[in-house]
Amino acid sequence: MQNYKELLTSILPLLVLFGVFYFFIIRPQRTQQKRHKEMLANLQKGDKIVTQGGFICEVIKPEDTFFSVKLNDDTIVKLSKEYVAYKLGDTNSK
Repeated sequence: MQNYKELLTSILPLLVLFGVFYFFIIRPQRTQQKRHKEMLANLQKGDKIVTQGGFICEVIKPEDTFFSVKLNDDTIVKLSKEYVAYKLGDTNSK
């Protein structure tokens, strides 16, 4: 019984530390990743987005792994979905 109590007192701080780490770091990050993934899936033609490079552009055509986006009236380029930072006007952005 003595060994059991010593084992419990030595493991308990690690369990508490893991719990704090999970609720303050892992769980919020998963929630943010889920919201970002949903935002990417729901982007439609005409939505304004900001890229990770800081460009503000308009979605022309959503595709599987890319978006065709318009930077200005004359320039249409393809942008990989992984480089979309957030949607402009979205209340949950950033």
